[in-house]
Amino acid sequence: MNKRAWLITFLLLLSSIASPIFAQLQSPEDYLGYELGQRWTPHHNVLDYVSHVAEESNLVTIHSYGETYEHRELVYLIVTNPENHENIEEIRLNNLRMIGLQEGEITENQKAIVWLSYNVHGNETSSSEAALKTLYELVQPGNREAKNWLENTVVLMDPMINPDGRDRYVNWYKQVAGESPDASPIAREHDEPWPGGRSNHYLFDLNRDWAWQVQKETQQRFDIYKQWYPHIHVDYHEQGYNSPYYFAPAAEPFHKVITEWQREFQTTIGENHIQYFDEEGWLYFTKERFDLFYPSYGDTWPTFHGAIGMTYEQAGGGSAGLAIQKAEGDTLTLKDRLMHHYTTGMSTVEVSSQHADRLIEEFQRYFNEAEENPAGEYKTFVIKAGNQPDKIYDLLSDLDNNQIEYGTAGEDRNLDGYDYSTGETERVSISDDDIIVSAYQPQGNFVRVLFEPNPELSDSLTYDITAWDAHYRYGLEGYALENRINPEMDIRADDFRSPDYTGSDQPYAYILDWSSLDDARFLAEITQKGVKSRFSKIDFDIGGKTFKKGSLVITRNNNDELGDSFDEIIQNAARNHHRSLYGSPSGYVDSGSDFGSGNVEYIEEPKVALLIGEGTSSLNAGEIWHFFDQQLNYPATLINTNNLISTNLNSFNVLILPSGYYSGILTDHAIEKISSWTSSGGKLITFGNTNRILAGRDGFQLQQKVNQENEPTNEEMLRPYEDRTRNRASSRVPGSIFKTSVDNSHPLAYGYEEFYYSLKTDEDTYEYLDTGWNVGTVQSSEANMSGFAGYKAKQELENTLSFGVQPHGSGQVIYFIDNPLYRGFWENGKLLIANAVFFVGN
Repeated sequence: MNKRAWLITFLLLLSSIASPIFAQLQSPEDYLGYELGQRWTPHHNVLDYVSHVAEESNLVTIHSYGETYEHRELVYLIVTNPENHENIEEIRLNNLRMIGLQEGEITENQKAIVWLSYNVHGNETSSSEAALKTLYELVQPGNREAKNWLENTVVLMDPMINPDGRDRYVNWYKQVAGESPDASPIAREHDEPWPGGRSNHYLFDLNRDWAWQVQKETQQRFDIYKQWYPHIHVDYHEQGYNSPYYFAPAAEPFHKVITEWQREFQTTIGENHIQYFDEEGWLYFTKERFDLFYPSYGDTWPTFHGAIGMTYEQAGGGSAGLAIQKAEGDTLTLKDRLMHHYTTGMSTVEVSSQHADRLIEEFQRYFNEAEENPAGEYKTFVIKAGNQPDKIYDLLSDLDNNQIEYGTAGEDRNLDGYDYSTGETERVSISDDDIIVSAYQPQGNFVRVLFEPNPELSDSLTYDITAWDAHYRYGLEGYALENRINPEMDIRADDFRSPDYTGSDQPYAYILDWSSLDDARFLAEITQKGVKSRFSKIDFDIGGKTFKKGSLVITRNNNDELGDSFDEIIQNAARNHHRSLYGSPSGYVDSGSDFGSGNVEYIEEPKVALLIGEGTSSLNAGEIWHFFDQQLNYPATLINTNNLISTNLNSFNVLILPSGYYSGILTDHAIEKISSWTSSGGKLITFGNTNRILAGRDGFQLQQKVNQENEPTNEEMLRPYEDRTRNRASSRVPGSIFKTSVDNSHPLAYGYEEFYYSLKTDEDTYEYLDTGWNVGTVQSSEANMSGFAGYKAKQELENTLSFGVQPHGSGQVIYFIDNPLYRGFWENGKLLIANAVFFVGN
């Protein structure tokens, strides 16, 4: 064997020996068989590749944290050096202990923790492709810089937050595209059909769900987030395909809980990105459009938990496809998009590692200062013990989930405080059993975010809603105090769920008070199991108990066919939903109407149809769908809008029209069909912009309000062009809370008090109904309780309808101008929908 042959043999042998150490780790291109950016990597292949990296690299571990509604697996990765992996529990627990959310001794083993979240919007696809490249470059043996970063930094990566939406988009694109991408913006591959891939299975925007955790994906992710509480959190997005790249620092307004350090380090990170983008000549912008106020984004929610939370926005979105020609004439490709995201990802890890000690120090200070010296005007938030117990339970369960401490006041006292029900600071009475949430705790900043009566806005031009206070959200009375009250930690959420059964063992009728969505869930369950129920339209007394209008009366007489199973169904449902029942031995009442009276109305079994599809707002349609399917647990048949004309609506007695524009759907013929069905006894429920479409049409009494007083003045008509957006703010209601007067004698408002605090998200105004019932109304220009509303908008909203009922022949039309199901988090509005479905029109 000559010298050269011997050398080749030796190198091959060496390669075979070394391969278990290095050569088994493959790049995305080698593993997947194509260059990233040439095509999309579907969810299962993303999982395959990140699993491969975790298997072959001692710098990565992979962890499953749940699955989507469509049963796609959700995973996250821990990326750091081997020594940190050996001590990862110590590092994780140290981080929680130093901020007061975990007991135990803190050791010196503390590392910067960076969380990178990809593809929360399914059709903003480039970030999951970038995640694969970022993961590989962080761990591939030749990257010495990354190796150094991972010595003092732990990187958590969620490669795909919304795989249901992403696969919806990717699978559609593959069906409509040819062999090569067509970059013309008018090509069909750039015209994504309804509902698009942005949302999850139930058509929710997961990037508006961080704080509310309505959706399964968010709930599961938060369980993992609480185990880590990272110091940096990046949420990857895409915007219009003609836009330059966006990164921190963010735009005003910043919420007031955000510290100077958080502002400062956003700028530090942005400056690091700038070096790389300038070097490549890539366009970018900062400090515009994307503010840090609304608490439920992937940048704000982590920020309010001490992190440096940031949104990174790349041009693209569902219109971009694999390649699209921009307005300037150049072509934007998927490869371009992923490279930009990859660059900011690596830059973020780099700058975090460079400042690891300061990140840890300031993160700890954020929580410690909240516990010892919280900022903000109000130091204590009070929930009155006399509130409806289910509503207290729901709030306290939410506080438990967010690791927020609470207790009782411990003694009676009178203090000056802000009364949420009046919007005024006045003398208020605190009882010993009232519930106290103090700002003096590790989560004090988030307490402030959730409870502050009217969070201060530094700029009225915001990206989202401006009010969400927990008292209004849950329908609870209480106060905000400038005084500090230390709560006694002697209560639990379950203390407010102590159902009991009283009365006869073999009752003439079961009676259930009606005051919360849990009562509606009980009714939904027994109705599906064949039980016939009634509800009382007046208050009544029986057996020493008082029951308000809306209370359920479930008589044995109507349910003879159920035999012995009648009692079992009722009692099991009561246990399932923690309901207290009274078993009446008679149909005779002490005061009010006996159970055979016409005032005790039979509930016709609702057979619900929901119009959904092209022309509807996918978000509102999803809110309604999710409400029936996952919250009320009552069946609703989804009818595609394209099938409206051909569908026999007589199979249903409830038809719901979500908000939408319905172009080509709600034609004259379609509206006539719906009107005829309603007048024959149907119940039509309409939301949002659909009301505008029906307003003024034959058979529909709803009329938009015309306010002549707010015609523009000469001065306003001559305003400078550059001020146009800011001047429009005077007529805007971007999302604020209004005090709504309620006619709670009407079945639509059973279970409500004199006022309901409604979340208004637009400026649409409607006159009172001439005939019918104006059940929820804004009667004053001073009704704005929290959040921004322009002065013109306040004036225009005076004496307007929020929700009402119009008789239409033998049927009913229920108009929801305000959306009680907005993003699924406005808990106190949900009973209105149940009332509309079960009570109205019976």
